[in-house]
Amino acid sequence: MQRGEFPRGRVEQLEIDSQAIANNMLGDPTRRRVDVYIPHGHDGSGLPLLVDLVGFTSGGPKHTSWYNFGENVPERADRLVAQGAMAPCVIAFPDCFTRLGGNQYVNSAAMGNWAEFITQECVPGIEAQFGCGGSGRRGVFGKSSGGYAAMVHALLYPDFWSAAASHSGDMGFELMFAADFAHTLRRIDKRGGTIEAFIENFEKAVKVDGSDLHALMILAMAATYDPDPDSYLGIRLPVTMDTCERIPERWAQWLKWDPLEMLDEHGDGLKQLKGLFIDCGDVDQYNLLYGARRMHKQLTARGIGHVYEEFPDNHSSTDYRMDISLPYLARVLSD
Repeated sequence: MQRGEFPRGRVEQLEIDSQAIANNMLGDPTRRRVDVYIPHGHDGSGLPLLVDLVGFTSGGPKHTSWYNFGENVPERADRLVAQGAMAPCVIAFPDCFTRLGGNQYVNSAAMGNWAEFITQECVPGIEAQFGCGGSGRRGVFGKSSGGYAAMVHALLYPDFWSAAASHSGDMGFELMFAADFAHTLRRIDKRGGTIEAFIENFEKAVKVDGSDLHALMILAMAATYDPDPDSYLGIRLPVTMDTCERIPERWAQWLKWDPLEMLDEHGDGLKQLKGLFIDCGDVDQYNLLYGARRMHKQLTARGIGHVYEEFPDNHSSTDYRMDISLPYLARVLSD
């Protein structure tokens, strides 16, 4: 069948006025759009709830928009449900885009309290309106930054979430960020020499420069993992600005947010989950494969049940992997 030939669910658009992210230093709006997919033949009542946390530079509603040469997520869910591969679920797509280009979906004095937005405002609001989800019936999934968030939310909030799927999620910070700080400093030097000048230049540019966008992502990570209320937009890097030397106490703050490092304190909570799915491409260009392998190894050693898969691809354009994760999440949450 071609696009649209399966029985179609519907997508409703909600707006949430958030108090949780009102603390953000970026000037980001607190009124947030959330698209909600309801499968064909259902009103949402009694169904599991899945929450899609998208990757950096994106927002949830992108996953409900028209998609070239393929399916958006509601169309994918329509097909999977119609084929009998996936149990019906409500799927939520919150817009969590920020001035710095994205989100890691954790609480930050600079970026905003995004974990609170998801768990205390977004999900309860959806469940109240559609009668879906609830204790034991909530799952979170995402890719890249969203995959990171799915893993971290599973670690920090196992009493809230009951299943998680992390596609190519950020893990193993030493390998991930090994060369990024030098690159970021070079872009800052080229755009005025300060973080403030760099961001002002980025926002005034008529076209987004890919190298600048990557540097902006590192600044977003800094505002997430080690925010400084006394710095411009709360951003400080964990390296010296002239010689790119690691500042041990600053880098230590980043490492506290590495899922691999979080296992010692929070790993036991993962045993409460009904399901945990982790995958990564075997030629991931951000070195995330090795973090994923380390996570798989540590989870296995700790006796924490999970599904781990590697697939022959890189980090880009891998939405097709949801054909595996969405049915998995729907099944474990429906049992």
